[in-house]
Amino acid sequence: MTHDLGRRALLAAAAALAAPRLAAAQAWPTRPITIVVPYAPGGGSDAAVRAVGPIMERVLGQPIVVENRAGAGTSIGSTYVAQARPDGYTLLAGATPLAINPALQPQLTPKEPMRELAPIGPMYRSIFVLHVHNSLPATTLAEFFALAKADPRGITYGSAGIGSLNHLAVELLAYRAGAQLEHVPYRGTGPALLDLRSGRIKAMFTSLLEGGPLMQERITRPIAVSSKERMSQLPDVPAVAETLPGFDVTFWQGLFAPAGTPAPIIARLAEALRAGTSDPALTARYVEQGTPLLVGGPAEQAKLLADDTEVWQRVARETNLRID
Repeated sequence: MTHDLGRRALLAAAAALAAPRLAAAQAWPTRPITIVVPYAPGGGSDAAVRAVGPIMERVLGQPIVVENRAGAGTSIGSTYVAQARPDGYTLLAGATPLAINPALQPQLTPKEPMRELAPIGPMYRSIFVLHVHNSLPATTLAEFFALAKADPRGITYGSAGIGSLNHLAVELLAYRAGAQLEHVPYRGTGPALLDLRSGRIKAMFTSLLEGGPLMQERITRPIAVSSKERMSQLPDVPAVAETLPGFDVTFWQGLFAPAGTPAPIIARLAEALRAGTSDPALTARYVEQGTPLLVGGPAEQAKLLADDTEVWQRVARETNLRID
């Protein structure tokens, strides 16, 4: 009897301590929420947050502020959020580099994204298109490799920064093909696309959403896509895997909070995010652009991160690829 009374007293004390936190979470949010994008303005990651943000605002009843903190392979923005107060007011538009950096750039933080960040839900997934400036006489991937092998480092390619997925996708491509290319890193996809437009760089892996305007204007031509199969939007453009079997690199982006953020707040954020990524008009627009929105919650986002972490750890072991 005494034991039961003691246990009930402990449970009552725990409930009393939890009650204020639960009440605070239910009243949350009471001020604007910041979503940190670890890329420069103008790229697909930035655009997706700005598209979904207004829908999340309506669900949460507070403004969504987008803050760009680019650099260091997304580490600057990711670390900033990982070290922020776990109160739901500072979030991260985290992406595939969270899975890549621990394997290929272990000097960067956060070193353990799966432990230091709390997944909220996925936003979108996209396939990369390798497109080249029309001044480059390559219409196929085979011709592209032939030019690269004939003039090592003669073909310059851009990326969103050292360690970004469109950097590593080309490095993996070159490694598998036995070719050399000259990397020109930028602080985001937008600035790189400006130089691709002018011909200062000759090639780039981008999403169809990001690179579509250049292809439509015939400033660049698509020669391959990064997924295992061809894209329905570009049925005549072969997959890299048709030349290099097994090649499959895609980009995802999701929403994360600092680890330790209360579960009720994560749930509210996940609900708001799902409202954005399942919006019919937005969904149709993103499907047309070859960048389908993903609908899910913390479990789905956690699986994306865990699966890709395993993939890139395997790539690091097999290729000995490291980014200094």
